[in-house]
Amino acid sequence: MKIMKTFKFISLIALVLGVAIGCSSTSQESGCTEQGANDAIAAAKAANEKAKAVKNEWRDTGDIIKKAEKALADGKCDEAMKLANQARTQAENAVAQEESEKQRIGHMFTGAAPAPTTAGEGQYSVVKGDNLWRISAKPNIYNNPFQWPLIYKANSSKIKDADLIYPGQVFAINTSPSSADVAAAVRHAKTRGAWSLGKVEESDKAYLAQ
Repeated sequence: MKIMKTFKFISLIALVLGVAIGCSSTSQESGCTEQGANDAIAAAKAANEKAKAVKNEWRDTGDIIKKAEKALADGKCDEAMKLANQARTQAENAVAQEESEKQRIGHMFTGAAPAPTTAGEGQYSVVKGDNLWRISAKPNIYNNPFQWPLIYKANSSKIKDADLIYPGQVFAINTSPSSADVAAAVRHAKTRGAWSLGKVEESDKAYLAQ
């Protein structure tokens, strides 16, 4: 009997250790660490402070950062990292938007001619650091970041996710969009809602279907 009790006790310890080790392995295999998530959240906060400094903070960036902090506190490292990166991207886009608006106003007063596109007429070749928002904001494209859905729609066969484009891609640019197309694009850009990298949002699908 004592032998059986001892065997059961040893088996119980082995089971507990196995679960603990399994949990540890899962955390490591995910590639996310608490320090990495904290660094991502700190980077998002720093980027958002820059957006605040230029008075162009997006309304939900702060909320996304708070969600990232909560996710990390709840032990959801991957979710925290994902949210932090999303917030950082939004904050960086907000700063880029403000910079492009200043450039646009500057061109209005100086009469400076816009730079040519990096591809042929009606085309744009993506370079490192580009996203649809920044491309659309360029004076030689639409001079308005909120018109980025026009580029997305014109190149939907090349763009799987509106938030992921790659250097070297060449996009067609509709140089004469109708007022209705512009209005629909701007409306979508302003009401698109939350998004995440690597996923095609339902709102994007609905816009493409129009």
